[in-house]
Amino acid sequence: MNDWTLPPYRFDDDKPATPPAAPPVFGSAPPPPPPPEEPFRADLKHARAKARARRGRWIWIAALAVLMAPVVGGAAGAGFVWWKYLRDTPTLPSREALFAVNRAPGVRFEDRSGQVIATRGPRYGQRIGLAGLPNYVPLAFLAAEDKRFYQHGAIDPYGIARAAYVNHKAGRTVQGASTLSQQLAKGLFLTPDRTVKRKLQEMLMAYRLEQVLSKDEVLELYLNRVFFGANTFGVDGASRTYFGKSASQLSLSEAALLASLPKAPSRLALTRDMGAALARSRLVLANMRQEGWITAEQERRALEDTPRLSPLAVAEEGDYGWVLDYATAEAVRIAGQNAPDLVVRLTIDSRLQHVGAETVRQAIEIGGANAGAGQAALLSLSGDGAVRAMVGGTDYVESPFNRAVQARRQPGSTFKPFVYAAALEKGVLPTDIRVDGPVRFGAWKPENYGGGYRGPMTVQDALVNSINTIAVKLAQEAGGPAIGDLARRFGITTLPPNPDLSVALGAYEVSLLQLTSGFQVFQQGGLRLEPYVIESIATQDGRPIFAHSAPAVPASVYDISKASMMVKMMKKVVEVGTARRAAFGWPAAGKTGTSQNWRDAWFVGFTPDYVTGVWVGNDDDKPMNKVVGGDMPASIWRRYMLAAHEGLAVRDFPWLLADPAPLSTPDPRNGFYETLAAEFARSASALEPVTQPDVPAPGPAPSPEPLPY
Repeated sequence: MNDWTLPPYRFDDDKPATPPAAPPVFGSAPPPPPPPEEPFRADLKHARAKARARRGRWIWIAALAVLMAPVVGGAAGAGFVWWKYLRDTPTLPSREALFAVNRAPGVRFEDRSGQVIATRGPRYGQRIGLAGLPNYVPLAFLAAEDKRFYQHGAIDPYGIARAAYVNHKAGRTVQGASTLSQQLAKGLFLTPDRTVKRKLQEMLMAYRLEQVLSKDEVLELYLNRVFFGANTFGVDGASRTYFGKSASQLSLSEAALLASLPKAPSRLALTRDMGAALARSRLVLANMRQEGWITAEQERRALEDTPRLSPLAVAEEGDYGWVLDYATAEAVRIAGQNAPDLVVRLTIDSRLQHVGAETVRQAIEIGGANAGAGQAALLSLSGDGAVRAMVGGTDYVESPFNRAVQARRQPGSTFKPFVYAAALEKGVLPTDIRVDGPVRFGAWKPENYGGGYRGPMTVQDALVNSINTIAVKLAQEAGGPAIGDLARRFGITTLPPNPDLSVALGAYEVSLLQLTSGFQVFQQGGLRLEPYVIESIATQDGRPIFAHSAPAVPASVYDISKASMMVKMMKKVVEVGTARRAAFGWPAAGKTGTSQNWRDAWFVGFTPDYVTGVWVGNDDDKPMNKVVGGDMPASIWRRYMLAAHEGLAVRDFPWLLADPAPLSTPDPRNGFYETLAAEFARSASALEPVTQPDVPAPGPAPSPEPLPY
């Protein structure tokens, strides 16, 4: 059937005609011709392919760099850490040497007569293995220090994370994460400094230890080398020191008490804070029970069994403490750090050491409060330089600081003999005249103690009466370099090569040991003797290591004729001068001294047999109540020297020479010039009044009392 509704088919001829193009507009440019078809270029095809390849390579390179960056960064970081922190990590010794590495020797000290006066140095006891200990002994230490010791390596990541969480929660450091191996490494090879470097080195050394030792061997080494306070190392040494028994005989309560100490050995030492150590030992026992290492019944019995200390643990070194500190350092220097246990014979005279300590102690106890003095020190040398007594303070237990050796203080006028000695080397004689009058050096005007000026006087009288102005003038005549050189020759090393004029008044700090040793040059007629405290050193099995020997020819550092003049002048200081309170009926010479504002008071004096120095003052440099060297120090010196000379024959210095004869007839005009100089001095005094507070204006010569300097 036909569908007449469809449109009729149309042929091409029936399509509508294309509309005619718009006519051109005259005067306009013709349309541009179509671009020519680009010819085929094979070289461009290859270039595009190469560009795509290059882009692909860079993508791969970038991807590889991203992947390698952590590796390279980690290697660079590891290299930086190694170079900055680990490259100087100590090397690990052999297995057997680990039990002796950095082990200081124990020392038995004898006095000059061979009597044992003390035992010093680390107490190690016997080397002991785990098999030689009750099982609860090593377990007590694991309970206290590292319960998971056998479950982790040299470093415990779980312990680090746990400690970090606990410390963060507490807001402060309350828990550590060091393993027992780390603690051992720190104790054997490293310092206790709380630094990143030390911690990283500790980890590295702990790793190295566990590479060469088994866990049992690490624990055994720890027990033999750990520090327990009171100069005691190793569980056997601690057991013998604190309880008077071998570690193999320790009870559970004693083991727990010892295990509580390594956490803070100095603070928890049983001789220092037994209560705190007992409290911590209860925590150790609780940990052992929680780990199943002991039963509840064992814990109960241990808590009821309070350990008792042996008499050895509470023994004190008394008056020898300062000497032993000094001698121990000397012995270790001579014998070496890894020396065996030693027997050291000292030059100390036990009787004189006790006399010196008691004299110093009583002087401060009786007169210290009124004098405003809290401390004193004494040092005494025999004629050959041997230290016979060294008292570093009033109470060693209260203050082990050695004021005879370690303290440096201004010597005041006690230093004047060295200035005078330098002046004598420049040609000055004790009989020469110098004028005590006002003197000024720039803005500095040195004045005499008590004020006033005495006019012309001999150099000897100036020293006897400790005249400041003349001492400064003599220092100017001698010159700073000459004074510095003489001081070094006499063994005083704390002065600069060219001290200024204040050296005449003792402005440069010295130690009592060096000052006393310097005076010995005068005692010995110009010979320099090095002070020494150790007579001999031997091992405890008798093998000799060291013996002191005096030089065949002592060093001559000062002319004997000038030393003779100096000794005669200083004898006058004791006989009629500022040190009259030191006189004890024996030929003696010396010099008093007081530093600025009465902070230090000194007297150093000598006989043919002993030279002894005394210092009095305060540790905090607080001024005393006008204490001078001719007062308390001279009194201490006199009492000690009386004891030191018991049984000795009275004798004068055998080497003293006759006074030098004048080189020419004295000028008859000297008297006129001396009188004229005195007139000038009095005129100058009137023109330049004294400005020092609490000091009278210049006028007549002051009375010798109170004793100056």
